[in-house]
Amino acid sequence: MQDNRRRESRFNKTRFFFIIKGLVVGVLAGIVVSLFRLLIEKGLAFSINLYQRAQQAPSLLLVVLAISVVCGLIVAHLLKREPNISGSGIPQVEGQLAGEFDLKWWSILWRKFVGGLLSLAPGLFLGREGPSIQLGAAVGQGVAETLHNKGTDRRLLIAGGAAAGLSAAFNAPIAGTLFVLEEIYHNFSPLVWLTALTSALAANFVSLNFFGLTPVLHIAYTKSLPINQYWHLIILGIILGLAGYLYQKVLLWMPQVYARLKLPQRYRGLVPLILVIPIGYFWPTILGGGNTVITQLGQQIPSLKIVIALLVIRFVFSMISYGSGLPGGIFLPILSLGALIGAVYGLTMMHLGLLAPNYVVNLMIFSMGGYFAGIGKAPFTAILLVTEMVGSLTHLMPLAILSLIAYVVVDLMGGAPIYESLLQRLIGKSAPQTEGYSDRLEVPVFVGAPLEDRQVRELDWPKASLLIAIRRGETELIPHGDTLIRAGDTLVVLTKHQLRASVRRQIELAAQQLQEIDENLVK
Repeated sequence: MQDNRRRESRFNKTRFFFIIKGLVVGVLAGIVVSLFRLLIEKGLAFSINLYQRAQQAPSLLLVVLAISVVCGLIVAHLLKREPNISGSGIPQVEGQLAGEFDLKWWSILWRKFVGGLLSLAPGLFLGREGPSIQLGAAVGQGVAETLHNKGTDRRLLIAGGAAAGLSAAFNAPIAGTLFVLEEIYHNFSPLVWLTALTSALAANFVSLNFFGLTPVLHIAYTKSLPINQYWHLIILGIILGLAGYLYQKVLLWMPQVYARLKLPQRYRGLVPLILVIPIGYFWPTILGGGNTVITQLGQQIPSLKIVIALLVIRFVFSMISYGSGLPGGIFLPILSLGALIGAVYGLTMMHLGLLAPNYVVNLMIFSMGGYFAGIGKAPFTAILLVTEMVGSLTHLMPLAILSLIAYVVVDLMGGAPIYESLLQRLIGKSAPQTEGYSDRLEVPVFVGAPLEDRQVRELDWPKASLLIAIRRGETELIPHGDTLIRAGDTLVVLTKHQLRASVRRQIELAAQQLQEIDENLVK
């Protein structure tokens, strides 16, 4: 009798219910994103075939031009009705979870689906992963509103949907979960990762039924990189860090370039849709986000001149594509650029007699993760994403080393996570009004943070907030003035839903002021 009571007390109903909800979100998001991915592949195959036929009958280029203009005009209409479908969608999801603004899930869901399809199918150098994450988040929000979930419960389902979206887009459930924790939600609490992991696994199961078990970027290589060749990782990591910093700066600069065209923002998508036509006519096989380019490089690497030309074209046109504001992501373009940088470095070293030809493919794989780690400043996600997409664990050590070096280089140069930078730019624009209900704000305390080893009474808490609990491991503490805040804690603060982002910034500012006071006293 007592044993049964103990089992009941150990059973956590909240976690069980969120596992069930996560499964529902994952299955629904998996279906939506898999259909999205399938239609993009069919549309891109049609576009490539049309360009190949146009090489024999150039008059077909008029048909291509007409289709491109129609696609651009439809997307412009969608953007006019719902501006928050522009770009990858990841900054919008991150801002929504941070409390910066709120979105209407159905408006986002169908318009992002249609707009993303019309932007990616013509062959622009955009990825499907950003739209997939926003589609998954919209599904999660839809399920939450159907179940009348608000506050933290609602955010958990949005985060689970985002993880499901990335998982279904790349068949990478672990990377999808970690991306949400590391880059979007910035919270590693048990409920967050449990819901996200459940949704990601469910979505991946659905996606595998659509596309099979073969990894998205399945690349076979004959030998692992020897230890005595690891010095290449240092040089290549520095190169990737510098290139990643350049990517960040150019991407954030592109809106200023488009502003000079005096073209209404929603019509800017016509520029890349028209400019891609010559690329499609002369080199149709390089169209799309870049997964085909990566797999082709894995099978047979062309000459150094061709790889350099391909790198320049893809870099320039990926900037033109994303800078226009069309619904599309930068995940796949980043991975393809990283692979090309690795191929350029490998071929150069091979011609200098400093690298055996067998290892060029290895460096190409490592560079995908390193380049993304530097640009996104999410090294764990980069390592696991490439591992799951390539389908091999044998490259974990060199991949981790390269990712760490590229990350450090970008960090030393002052580069910020690209999605965080895009969010800050987005916040400056007018955002939808949020609802005024009370909500819980969770503030994680990391090692070395200004809040670490502070007593609760030391902080000047915002007036519109109330610290109601401190989550420490599996327990929740009721805080008092002399309660010591430790690294690893999560502060649970009650405030108005629309003030969550403002209160978070005020807490961070107050903590920084305390740290500055301590530093001045030491001096």
